[in-house]
Amino acid sequence: MTNAELIARDTAHLIHPLHDTRAQQAARVWVKGQGAMLTDADGREYIDGLAGLWNVLAGHGRRELAEAARAQCETLAYASSYTGSSNEPAIELAEHLAALTYPSINRFFFTSGGGEATESSVKMSRAYWKLRDKPSKTKVISRIEGYHGVTLAAMSATGLSVYWPLFEPRVPGFLHIPSPYPYRYEAPAGVSPGIAAADELEAAILREGSDTVAMFLAEPVQGAGGVIVPPDDYFPRIREICDRYDVLLVADEVITAFGRTGTLFALDHWGVEPDIVQFAKAITSGYVPFGGIGINDTIASTLDDDGRVWMHAYTYSAHPVGCAVAMRNLRIISEEDLVGQCADKGGRLIVALRAALVDHPHVGDIRGKGLMCAVELVADRATKTSFPVGDMVGPRIQQEATHRGLFSRVKADTYLLAPAAVITDDQLTRSVEILSDSIRTVLG
Repeated sequence: MTNAELIARDTAHLIHPLHDTRAQQAARVWVKGQGAMLTDADGREYIDGLAGLWNVLAGHGRRELAEAARAQCETLAYASSYTGSSNEPAIELAEHLAALTYPSINRFFFTSGGGEATESSVKMSRAYWKLRDKPSKTKVISRIEGYHGVTLAAMSATGLSVYWPLFEPRVPGFLHIPSPYPYRYEAPAGVSPGIAAADELEAAILREGSDTVAMFLAEPVQGAGGVIVPPDDYFPRIREICDRYDVLLVADEVITAFGRTGTLFALDHWGVEPDIVQFAKAITSGYVPFGGIGINDTIASTLDDDGRVWMHAYTYSAHPVGCAVAMRNLRIISEEDLVGQCADKGGRLIVALRAALVDHPHVGDIRGKGLMCAVELVADRATKTSFPVGDMVGPRIQQEATHRGLFSRVKADTYLLAPAAVITDDQLTRSVEILSDSIRTVLG
């Protein structure tokens, strides 16, 4: 069937994530993926500029991952992992992650994705402080422009206000501080922007009372908020503040973990260890829904020694097929050095984008870390003034780029790029050409 015929059937029966019936009329129906490319129902090929939703790190069409899923389905497709049961792939994956993650993190709880990972971090943090006889430490501080999922508590942590209105009231006990947004954050005179942005956390803890704050939740590089890379002195100061006030530092590495930024885990860029790390997406390259959290040894021993039951559970936690696919995908990441590929290709992508667009009067900022980049468009480059929302500049550029064969997403007027690590040099070059031509077509 044609793309248009399939969309007619789609509209009649499907409710989509971020559902918008009018926008769905121009949607593509994807029928095939190979490497960094997608093919729609009309046979047109597109560069997958966001690797699905940041997650298809190893690329589409990996037979090794399909085979790992098939073999595990034939052996043990599902069994409960509630206390009293376990399975070998889950044990193997937890052992392997203990060797890969931050040295202090050696215990893991598995979920079906990133939103469930956020929920699990919140419940783990609150439980930890109750077990430590500090039951008033329940509040969660996160950041404006941060994205942590859209289940109810995760949405309350998410600092993108567009996600809130239809679902208010949000869960109490969640608050947001400014993002360390180098292009827009204004630090006091004489103060490093990274230190000033980190000190926003200390100010919030003091306002709320340190005896009420359980955790600070942050993406090392903010993804859906516009690929916001913090200054180098930001996270070391954040770690100091969390230690000073007995607040757990929770790293949301759902997008960044397993190589996307050019290191296996993104906080490694700054030599910082979190107390809890969240992951999903690239752990299976999106082939099976999977995620989880890792907790440090102090939290784990507190949980073990107290003896009370941590009453948190998912039917599909430690799903055998998800664990098997994750193990095979982690082998691919290691054997093909996808971490190094992200560092190398991401560096070249930033250089190429700057060479092509740095002089354009409406390109305000070109930024990134590893294979995770963004181009922010502005009405006035000198003042950094954004375009009026009604001008729909970002969506128009997205539409133009899609027409030319590059499919990705925008955050307002910021175009996001994070292709699969296996993207070819020619596809990288073509991505830059398409985005540059699209910007010029829309903005002159």
